[in-house]
Amino acid sequence: MVSCHTAVVEGYVIEGHLPAADIRRLLDERPDAVGLAVPGMPIGSSGMDFGDDREAFDVFLIGRDGAIEVFSSYPGN
Repeated sequence: MVSCHTAVVEGYVIEGHLPAADIRRLLDERPDAVGLAVPGMPIGSSGMDFGDDREAFDVFLIGRDGAIEVFSSYPGN
């Protein structure tokens, strides 16, 4: 779940190039979790825009018990 940027927002860890909509959803839903992560630096994720190229990537929810589940998915092209 490692990437190049880490933040803490209202008690949740935000790791990587996450779409703002996922952070808003996390703060609206307030799950019992450590936070969200996008491992690596997928092309087309927030801040990794290179023209029209996009890699598929998932945003993962990290539970307080260490469980990891897909929070949202983004297709590539």
